[in-house]
Amino acid sequence: MRAALYVRVSTEEQAKEGFSLDAQTERLEAHCRFKGWTVSGIYREEGYSGRNTNRPQYRRMMEEHEQWDAIVVLKMDRIHRNSVNFTMMMDDLRRKGKEFSSTYEKIDTSTAMGRFVMDICQRIAQLESEQIGERVKMGMAVKAKSGTGYMGSGHPYGYVYERGSLTVVEHEAEVVRDVYSMHAEGMSLRSIADTLNNSLVPPKKGARWTHQSVSNILRNPVYAGYTRWDGIVRAGDHTAIIGQDLFESINGPIG
Repeated sequence: MRAALYVRVSTEEQAKEGFSLDAQTERLEAHCRFKGWTVSGIYREEGYSGRNTNRPQYRRMMEEHEQWDAIVVLKMDRIHRNSVNFTMMMDDLRRKGKEFSSTYEKIDTSTAMGRFVMDICQRIAQLESEQIGERVKMGMAVKAKSGTGYMGSGHPYGYVYERGSLTVVEHEAEVVRDVYSMHAEGMSLRSIADTLNNSLVPPKKGARWTHQSVSNILRNPVYAGYTRWDGIVRAGDHTAIIGQDLFESINGPIG
């Protein structure tokens, strides 16, 4: 078994006894000697949090997956502190036929017992993730019915989301107005998209405008000064780009 040793310390952990990269490496090398595994690579991550995957050594290790058969860590939180990211990594390892071993938790997916324990851990992580999602959705529903502020996600074309509210991006707002004008003149969604593409107007996402991206603008009440979430529509606190009458002439009464 070829082992990739992954060791990590974040900035706040570097002064703690037992968390040093050298100490972790020494213990993992001893673990591999005991198991009869060959160390094929050591990936040392210093000063990076385990709450995301934006770590150079972690990414390099995953890119070099053909050079090892198992990832070995001292503790599970050395490689991930986020249960969702950990579950995604394990799914990726399973697809690639790779194993995972944590010496502290005594988890080794190359054994039947280790796979069983890992399955339980992942089920618990999934439950935790779903419960968090349920709480977030409940909170969003309460905010949508009685709160203020933007209820959507991301940055709708024509706006940028900053400091908790939507701010108009004027050059994009002009495009939104043009889309409504072209539609009012009887142009099809496809024709509007083609006109924008031929005029080299860059979309917010993707390489080109499509009939769907045009439809999204025409159907979104955010442009008339409203916000919508999960079927709930209410007046927003942002600046409208087009009039409510124009929006309702296309979509019917808001709400």
